[in-house]
Amino acid sequence: MPRMQVYLPTELYEMVKQRRLPASELLQEAVRSEVRRRKLQSASRRYTTELAAEVGPPAPRERARAVAVAQRIAARTNRKAG
Repeated sequence: MPRMQVYLPTELYEMVKQRRLPASELLQEAVRSEVRRRKLQSASRRYTTELAAEVGPPAPRERARAVAVAQRIAARTNRKAG
């Protein structure tokens, strides 16, 4: 497995060491998550661009409603299923 040197702020380094966390595993998981997030974000942009080209841009009223829905979703606290 290739190696990579990673620099952490002192505060973060100390937290990892104090808790005896597996830094390599945590960093691998974080990088995988970020790469996946960016892929999904890119796919979403492509999809909405294609959709707008197909059906046209949303009307101001539709856009305002979408913003309101997104804000309500973002304001929710994390709830457990079940």
